[in-house]
Amino acid sequence: MIELQLQALRIVLAVLRGRSLTATLEQRAVTPGTGAHSAAVQDLAYGVLRHLGTLRAVLAGLLAKPLHDDDLEALLLVALYQLQYSRSAPYAVVDHAVQACAHLRKSSARGLINGVLRNFLRQPDAALALARKTETGRWSYPQWWIDRLRDAYPGHYAGILEAGNARPPMTLRVNLRRIARDSYQAMLRAAGLEAHAIGACALMLARPIPVDALPGFSQGLVSVQDLSAQYAAALLDLSDGMRVLDACAAPGGKSAHILERAQVRLTAIDRDGQRLSRVASSFERLGLSGQLLCADASKPAGWWDGEAFDRILLDAPCTASGIVRRHPDIKWLRCPEDLQARALDQRHLLEALWRALAGGGKLLYATCSVFPEENQVQVSAFLEAHSEARLLPLSGIWEAPETENITGQILPDPWHDGFYYALLQKA
Repeated sequence: MIELQLQALRIVLAVLRGRSLTATLEQRAVTPGTGAHSAAVQDLAYGVLRHLGTLRAVLAGLLAKPLHDDDLEALLLVALYQLQYSRSAPYAVVDHAVQACAHLRKSSARGLINGVLRNFLRQPDAALALARKTETGRWSYPQWWIDRLRDAYPGHYAGILEAGNARPPMTLRVNLRRIARDSYQAMLRAAGLEAHAIGACALMLARPIPVDALPGFSQGLVSVQDLSAQYAAALLDLSDGMRVLDACAAPGGKSAHILERAQVRLTAIDRDGQRLSRVASSFERLGLSGQLLCADASKPAGWWDGEAFDRILLDAPCTASGIVRRHPDIKWLRCPEDLQARALDQRHLLEALWRALAGGGKLLYATCSVFPEENQVQVSAFLEAHSEARLLPLSGIWEAPETENITGQILPDPWHDGFYYALLQKA
């Protein structure tokens, strides 16, 4: 457990210093869903970041004075998470945390670590109650994030915050070109895996499993994709023979779904060559083909041949505020200024890609954000500037149970990540 704590604290420290959790895990060869130890380290790091606001507030209440040592703070956060949220034996957590001081070359701090953790164990409920007196301690989000959601969704912000702190579901997209949804569900059942149908080609597993444990995954029968993201291909209203552009396409889930639904001429663009290679790998596994271009979608002069597209999917770069349950580091890496920067990028992309859309064609604007500045505000400004643009209604695709009256903004719930869609048609 000592090595587990040390690896987790190094990952947490890297994130708190500005590095993304995904990049940190990849750098440290901690591959999500593979190997018992890697999975345990990943789970611990995710858990600490998911509950970081609460854990920091608890720690502040247990310390006589502020702790100005990043290593020791991270070690205490990891151990407090284990004591409160895991099934680890409390005596082992404390003992290993004390021993970890020697590995950090800070043996003199053993008494501090031991005292703080044992004080928490004596009165955990009181420590948590004190921590939750502040909103950051209660919700485990930065205060600016809480304030913005409260302003945007006064009747729903608490539910959005709670959903973002939950463990995400594992949702599958069945490749209907190769197998029917119900047939694949039967394959899962035969393998001892329970799954519920929640969409035309979507199945939600009762419990997450490693991707390579999915029956037929390597044969291209199925992909992992959240239900919210699966709506994109249906909303595009595709027909065989259309010329379709997926801008900002990596890692390729929506591109693949487009090709699974219709025989179209697809161009998938992303400016990150390494991420674009993941699109190619996905196509190969699923038996699909399309044109892949490493380019900046906001600068069509560098890649567009002048032939207009019938459909364009703009899954715009955003704060990713709707998927924090999958990427809890986002809460702590973002700042209010990021909203302005992302909104500017989104505006440039919309303007550039609109010129490449054919008359009568449709552009689907999407983000995985819940902040209105990236969604409704962005689309409203675009419509004001373009009299030839018309906002089309979204209907007939919301198939998740107990989901009603959903417009373009999807709020996170047990079946969906937070997502936004706006379908624009050019006159």
